[in-house]
Amino acid sequence: MKISFAKADLPGEGALVVGVFEGRVLTSCAERIDQLTDGQLQRALASGRFTGKRDQTLLLPAPSGLAVQRLLLVGFGKQEKLDSLAAEALGGTILAQLQNAGDQQITVLLDDHEDAPCGGGAGLAASMALGASLRAYRFDKYRTKEKDEDKPSVRKMVFALDRHAKAKSRFSLLEKVVAGVTLTRDLASEPANVIYPESLAAYAKALDEDGIQVEVLGEKQMRKLGMGALLGVGQGSERESRLVVMRWSGAKDAAAAPVAFVGKGVTFDSGGISIKPAAGMEDMKWDMGGAAVVIGLMKALAQRKAKVNAVGVIGLVENMPSGTAQRPGDVVTSMSGQTIEVINTDAEGRLVLADALWYTQERFKPKAMVDLATLTGAIIISLGDHYAGLFANDDLLAEQLTKAGKAVGEQLWRLPLDDPYDKQIKSDIADMKNVGGREGGSITAAMFLKRFVKDSKWAHLDIAGVTWAKKDGPVTPKGATGFGVRLLDRLVADAYED
Repeated sequence: MKISFAKADLPGEGALVVGVFEGRVLTSCAERIDQLTDGQLQRALASGRFTGKRDQTLLLPAPSGLAVQRLLLVGFGKQEKLDSLAAEALGGTILAQLQNAGDQQITVLLDDHEDAPCGGGAGLAASMALGASLRAYRFDKYRTKEKDEDKPSVRKMVFALDRHAKAKSRFSLLEKVVAGVTLTRDLASEPANVIYPESLAAYAKALDEDGIQVEVLGEKQMRKLGMGALLGVGQGSERESRLVVMRWSGAKDAAAAPVAFVGKGVTFDSGGISIKPAAGMEDMKWDMGGAAVVIGLMKALAQRKAKVNAVGVIGLVENMPSGTAQRPGDVVTSMSGQTIEVINTDAEGRLVLADALWYTQERFKPKAMVDLATLTGAIIISLGDHYAGLFANDDLLAEQLTKAGKAVGEQLWRLPLDDPYDKQIKSDIADMKNVGGREGGSITAAMFLKRFVKDSKWAHLDIAGVTWAKKDGPVTPKGATGFGVRLLDRLVADAYED
């Protein structure tokens, strides 16, 4: 779907959208609309229960006097409460309401006063356009028999206001981030016979078109580096494991320490010898969600020419049971030299991250390091699908991440990293074991990762509950969410850009 901005005027086709603030029509074109429709707009407002409350809608088909197929009134709620996140949600709501109605174009008429919400009409339009763009996402490449009436009809969404050039300029940066979110959603949506370590590495390699330097390490190179933890996870698969390094150099000082992002990329997680139950195992195609976020983030930073040095590192493996698979009870040696007793082969993501984190800090000496992983089912039990779990060894970094998450609607909840939990992963025969029991499972997993972080400022985001949506949201269709791309892009913009 194409987003565009135009001078405020009544369209000659498609659907027309008019916003209402608690009973007050938002657009200054309302009087003209009322005249053309012989008072139909005001009668509609006066006769029903539509009062302009947030997300209320009132659809008027084929309004007389207008050259459009339908007129949609949308409640914007109270003006003082309409911030950028609410505007994004409204943009998504409008698209969801009309995308299967049969119209190819939606025109949203907006006021352009400086006292309009979200920093004026241009800001409001850009935020609504962002929400609509995110909501428009569909992963339908494998649908071959979908009926036309089930397909979205909308091809273009126009935001009409006087200062349309200013709105277009604001949106031009936001759509770069949308590109990153879209890539992340695509990668997480693909089945495991399409996305596996080699092919996901190839998707990352394609980012060189955006000016990102990409290196792909194979098993021979990783074995030489001593990455026994990561390689142990993938040894049961016919697919070779990979480690991918992506570098964006956008800071004034090309030699300045980067901010680093590390992603878990288990392209399919059967559980290995500790095999998962069959029910729901198909969902484990998106156990590479952390890696997908890092790839999408790097694309977003490059496309918007972020003034920062950033490094993305992703460990890519497939966790399969076979005659060569890792066994419960095996002991592996990580790149750090620390030994790990593998109690459960389904606690594999932390093994991948152990080596990826160590490699990242040893090679790049980052000013801050954030990892993302669909790491534990326990975080879903704790936080559901509303928050991602946040663990950090630095209070300022934790605060910056939390603030960035609130700004873009990707919420984080900080959990503790305390010594009593560390004792739960003490092993009788090695330096540590890879699970610490059912109690505090997300925390003990984070404590495990902490053992592979030296003096770097570090945060771990457990995104298991927020990577995949079971139902549509205002700006997130059912399926892969891309949670983390906008959050980390905002972190970079607020805390690390020159």
